[in-house]
This record gives sequence, structure tokens and C-alpha cells, in this order.
Amino acid sequence: MTEERYKQAAAGAWIGIAGNLALALLKGVTGYMANSKALMADAFHSASDVVGSVAVLVGLRAAKKPPDEDHPYGHGKAEPIAAIVLSVLLLVVGVEIGISAVKSIYGGVHEPPEGFALTVLILSIIVKEAMFQYKFRLGKKLASQALIANAWEHRSDVYSSIAAFIGVGGAMLGSYFGMVYLYYLDPIAGLVVAVMVLRMGYRLLMDSVHSTMDHVLHQEDAADLLETVQRIKGVIAVDQLRAREHGHYVIVDVKISVNPRISIQEGHDIAKIVKHTLMKRFLHVSDVFVHVNPYDAGYPYKSTDSEPDDMPTLLH
Repeated sequence: MTEERYKQAAAGAWIGIAGNLALALLKGVTGYMANSKALMADAFHSASDVVGSVAVLVGLRAAKKPPDEDHPYGHGKAEPIAAIVLSVLLLVVGVEIGISAVKSIYGGVHEPPEGFALTVLILSIIVKEAMFQYKFRLGKKLASQALIANAWEHRSDVYSSIAAFIGVGGAMLGSYFGMVYLYYLDPIAGLVVAVMVLRMGYRLLMDSVHSTMDHVLHQEDAADLLETVQRIKGVIAVDQLRAREHGHYVIVDVKISVNPRISIQEGHDIAKIVKHTLMKRFLHVSDVFVHVNPYDAGYPYKSTDSEPDDMPTLLH
């Protein structure tokens, strides 16, 4: 990861952390003062986005560290490990929010939330959508899947704020029209948001566990890598290409065939070009390991039955 790319990506992660933390505190305090279960739940949903941003930042810092003797493939696994710990905490918070909402529903709701809760929710929707647009575009620019995924977490927070807005607004309408049963829309909305928090925590946990394993990109996802190698001068064929996810970046293992009559130095130079081309063109590729084979025009089509059987054996 280049220094400039790291600075831009880290800036995006810090903006996410600061923005979500501020929103979480604002919605939490307002929800408590306004007596709104929905707004309190939405505050924890914003806090869940802090979890994603922290995981991204941990991964970016780890990716910046060069490989060492104990970690020859780099430190990319630091991000999913941090995300696993944080996502478990998120699941616990989601359960607590859900229990609180259910208790409110069974205990009865005797008054609607205060009106200023709606103002905070509208502000939250606007800010979160702006953060989504910023991080999504930055992620596309830097080819960072971690930033793009984190951007979609901001978009999910927009949906939770809309759900909370409906709950709070409906409860307030119940007060205006004298329909007391509409008061229950606020804790019901809180329960809906709690489910969203649990869903996000579960998805983050599963993605993180998946990332800790050496997952190989599917054929369609590695197609651009394969095509790039095939176009490099001196590469006659690509025998095998595997791209392994290592945290939020990718390590490529590729076997290429070259002219068997060229020197070892020339084969080595072609391999260097393959490595540098992939790392320069694809910013998420952190390292490339190239194995050079002599090109065999008959492989894999030639049959061993057609080989001349003139080699001496124990029988003749």
C-alpha cells in the first residue's frame, strides 16, 4: 500500500469513526431525554458503524506494515481478527436493545417521545447519506473493498434512521389524534432497529471469519488479473492463477509459461514485469508470487501413448 493511498483511506476511516461516534452520542442522549426507544436503538446502530470503521482502520495500519520474519505474507489478518471481537460485542448490544424494546411493549407505553427526536433523526439521515456517498466514491477510487463495505454500513444506518423516524413520528401522530395505541410504534421501531443491529453484527462476524481463512477469489473476480498477465509480452500462457484474500487486500500466485529457449535471466525479467504490472494496475494486490515454466506446445493435449517407447527398461 502506497503512503498516499494509506493517507486517503485512513482519512476516510477516521471521518467515519468521528461522524458515527458523534451521531451515536447525539442520538443516545436525545433518545434518553425524549424517552424514545427507537432513537436509542438507532444510536447503537450508529455505534455499530464505528465498529466497521475501526476494523477498516486496523486493517489499513496493518497493511502498511512490511512483511517480517514472523509474518512473511504481511499483517492483513489483523483487520478480520479485530472485526470478530468487535462484531461479537455488537451482537451482545443488539440483544440488549431488543430485550429493552420488548420490555417496553409488554410494560405498556403511556406517552409518546418528545418532538425534538424527529429533528435529530432527520439530521442523522442527511449526514449518513453524505458519509455513504463520500466513502463509496473513495473506496472505488482506491480500489478498497473494506471502504466500500463500510460505506454500505452507512447506508444501512440510513434505513434504520428511517425506521426510527416512522416509529417516533407515528407515536407523535397518535398523541395528536388521541390514538394511544400508536404510542407502541416507537418501541416496535426500536425492536426493528435491534434486528438490523443483530443482522449487521452477524454479517460482520461471518465476513470476518471468512476473511481469516485463505479464501480464493472466484474465477469471475480474478478474470481481470488473468487477462492482464496474458497480455504481458513474453508470457505465452498462464498455467494457473490464484488470488488469495489476505484481510482487505489480495496476494496472487501465478504460474506462467515462457519460451523454453530463453535464458534464466530473461525468464526472471518477465516474472518481474508480471509482478510489477499487477501491483501497479490493481491497488488491492499487495504481493505477487510468479512461477516460470518452459512452454510445452503439446501440454495438456498430447497423449503419453504417442510418446516413442525407445527408452531402455528392465524388460528390454
